[in-house]
Formats: sequence, structure tokens, C-alpha cells
Amino acid sequence: MRLRVVILAVVSLLISLTAFGQEQGQTRPAEAPATETVAKDIPGVIKGGTKIQVVIASVPGHGAPGVAVQGTEGPIALPDGTMVFCETILGRVAKVGAAGNESVFVDAAVANGPNGLAWDPKGRLVGATTASGHLGVQVIYPKGSEAVLADKFEGKPFVRPNDLFIDKKGGVYFTDPANVPNPPSPPAVYNVPPAGGKVIKVADGIEFPNGVSMSLNEKILYVNNTAGEYVLAFDVQQDGTLRNRRNFAKYEDLTITGGKIGGGGDGFTIDTTGRVYTAAGGSVQVFSPKGALLGKIPTSRRPQNLAFAGPDMKTLYVVGGGTVFKVQMTAQGIKSRGGK
Repeated sequence: MRLRVVILAVVSLLISLTAFGQEQGQTRPAEAPATETVAKDIPGVIKGGTKIQVVIASVPGHGAPGVAVQGTEGPIALPDGTMVFCETILGRVAKVGAAGNESVFVDAAVANGPNGLAWDPKGRLVGATTASGHLGVQVIYPKGSEAVLADKFEGKPFVRPNDLFIDKKGGVYFTDPANVPNPPSPPAVYNVPPAGGKVIKVADGIEFPNGVSMSLNEKILYVNNTAGEYVLAFDVQQDGTLRNRRNFAKYEDLTITGGKIGGGGDGFTIDTTGRVYTAAGGSVQVFSPKGALLGKIPTSRRPQNLAFAGPDMKTLYVVGGGTVFKVQMTAQGIKSRGGK
């Protein structure tokens, strides 16, 4: 069992480093120590002067004493408001305690290297898993409920599932950016119907489909395109398919290297008014339900994903660059999207 955990950690590390480089189209720079930043006022979202605190960082001595987190992705709230996230290099799910301490929530041998997490209507934690031999969408918690929901499409294995969202009916939407050389399948967005069964491809032709989420009424599916300029939106049909692809919001602060866009959207979260928060261009960019940019929340390291948590769902956790940040918000996250 110990050997399998080591192998999973090594594979997840290689995949994470490759994926990062291909997302950005450039060599990863050395990380400076994570530092606190200060937010500007965004009415109804966050008060000006609020500190974005470093909770855990990959450089020992910054954040919680003695803690060096190894990879940060896919944060999500537990039912009690505490936050867990994907520690991608070690292939497991870690939990952030009240004092900023880190502990193992789901071990790598069970978690299978998740990159994104979501709760289903049954109260099960589902991961977009990336470990070798376990590519797909799987139930990873609670213990004893483990199950594979999807591991192939039309007989072909997935390339590298990235993020997922589960609707109120139990339908699973997930992205596969296929960000490896000569992928067997092109980048796409997939759906696992609520009753299970045959996986449906619901969107393709997106350069790098990454984060995925839904509007408050679940009639619109949002997809972040890391290699594009826009958050994409689709109308959700009764059978789970998508129609009417359109540009919902334009990212700011993108980079262009060799004609390729870098810094496009990664992860998402939504608040109780339907505002859309996305990690893009080196900050958290906040959009109105109609796609207008309302403002940005700065972080000292490139954000990759984010989630509301806390007892009142007013603490925004932002992860990226091996760091966990948190900030007290005026806005409130959706309790039902943080588990039962």
C-alpha cells in the first residue's frame, strides 16, 4: 500500500508540472514567498482594505508554521464549513483546520489524485481523478461509498479530467482539457447523466476547457477556457446537453507568448446573488450575473481555484501556487454547494 501511495505521488507530480507548463505556455517561474495582499472595495462583494491572508504556503515559514503544502487545487467546503482541497502533488485531499493546520482528509490510495471536487445530492464527495489507471470521475468519500462514475468515452480512456460540477439532479459535468502531447481524444466537456450510464460529450472545440460551474437556477453552464479570452456560457437542456454557446465575460490581464494566450480562467465559484468568481490573469476576477467585471481580488501567487466556506459561507478560500489564502467577504457562498 505504501509503495502505491509513493507511485501515485510521483505520477501526480509529473502530471501537475506538465499541465501547469502547458496551461501557461511558458516555463514556471520560481515562487517568491507568499505574502498578504489588500483588497479594493467591490460593493456587495468585499470591503476595501480587507486582508487576503496566507493560511498555508509551499515555502516553510510562510503561513502555518512548519507546513509546506504540495500542490493546491479544487477547494470545497465541508458541511460544517471547514475547507478541503486537492493536494495534487501527493494525490490526496487535505483539510484546513481552524488554526490553519493541514491534515489528511482522503488518502491518496483512495482519492486517486483528484484535481477537482464536488458534492452530489447523496452527500458523497466526487473527484475528477488523474492518477495513472484511475482517470475519470469517482466517488472518493465517505469511506465505503467509493465508486467509478465514468472512466471512458466511446471506449477511449479520458486524458486528464480537470474540474467538475454536479447539478441538483445528480448529473455530473466535467472537463478534460487533454493537455498532453498527441492526446487520444480532443479537449471536451462531458456529462454523466443522473442515473449513470453512457457518458455524453456536451461541448468541444474549446482550446483548454478548465473550470466548470452553473448559474443559480442551473439553466446556464459556465466553462473557463484557459487558452482563450472569455468565460463561456451554454444553455442547459432537459437531457443534460448544451446549446447556444456564447462569450459570457472577458478576462483581464492575460499574457500572450508566441501568439498563445496565457493566464485564462481556471476555477470558479458562485455567490448567492449569482455573481461569478474566476481565477484568471493573476487575480480573482468577479463578474456580475450578466458578465460585467465588478472588480478583482489580488493574491500574491497565481490563483488556480476558489471556494466559499466557513460557518456562514462568507470566507473565500483561494488556492494556487502551492498556497492557501483566505479572505473575509461581504458576499456569501451557496450552502448547498458545500455539501449537506
